[in-house]
Amino acid sequence: MQRRIFLTLMAAAVTASAALGGASIAQAADQVKIGFLVKQPEEPWFQDEWKFAEIAAKEKGFTLVKIGAPSGEKVMSAIDNLAAQKAQGFIICTPDVKLGPGIVAKAKADNLKLMTVDDRLVDGSGKPIESVPHMGISAYNIGKQVGEGIAAEIKKRGWDMKDVGAIDVTYEQLPTAHDRTTGATDALVAAGFPKANIIAAPQAKTDTENAFNAANIALTKNPQYKHWVAYGLNDEAVLGAVRAAEGRGFKADNMVGIGIGGADSALNEFKKPEPTGFFGTVIISPKRHGEETSALMYTWITQGKEPPKLTLTSGMLATRDNVSQVREQMGLAAK
Repeated sequence: MQRRIFLTLMAAAVTASAALGGASIAQAADQVKIGFLVKQPEEPWFQDEWKFAEIAAKEKGFTLVKIGAPSGEKVMSAIDNLAAQKAQGFIICTPDVKLGPGIVAKAKADNLKLMTVDDRLVDGSGKPIESVPHMGISAYNIGKQVGEGIAAEIKKRGWDMKDVGAIDVTYEQLPTAHDRTTGATDALVAAGFPKANIIAAPQAKTDTENAFNAANIALTKNPQYKHWVAYGLNDEAVLGAVRAAEGRGFKADNMVGIGIGGADSALNEFKKPEPTGFFGTVIISPKRHGEETSALMYTWITQGKEPPKLTLTSGMLATRDNVSQVREQMGLAAK
């Protein structure tokens, strides 16, 4: 009789222990906190990344801490802030890739797991810090998509390539920008476009106004071309070039600009009653960059499974004719 009572008590104790263990695991999951730092929080791309990261947070049950960090000082302060909040890791798109060694050291000092998104950290010699998991965009291949799209449209319109000038809106300070425009240039040249007809137009900042000013100089110095095409880091760069060309009388029938990003400014061009020189944009989806990176960080924290060292995503060319279908395929809501 006593033995039976003893066994019953033991079974109850084991059951209670298991229940408490399950509760502690659930509680630990609830306490997972992940930071998501972006360099330009006002930009639609980063707003969308945060939106998709929030979807992952809701699905997995962790707390997402969104922080805008537009300078090196704010990055370092944000990392300390996350440590004070007892976060376990963070994802970052840094305002300056050369901050890499400092960010890595700060994350290590604060015992935070680190993953980068969009822009990859570099070391003191400018080489990628391969030890930090990274999800980025295959900048060169997306640039190639732009160049191939432009070349296809030139041929479709029957333009003689020797009569076409290409405005390459450059921003060499950012490796991603360099890779994108290099990819576009290489694709154009591979399609038979004369390399001598490609005019570099360096912009001081990555916005439409600076691109407009840079393109204006290129147009002024090269009045010999009948038609123009343009490409650059993003939609803003190409929109600046298109506006500058319009000021010189080059409208949709004599101008082909293809941007990158699928920003609202680009989508608004497609909504205008008449086509403009902004022919298309290679849309890159923030879904994977926000949702998947956050889910990978959560798994790393809770299961010890480190994300892949390098994941590269791609884009799709959208024009006035197919933008809705492309956005749907990229997991983006209709606009």
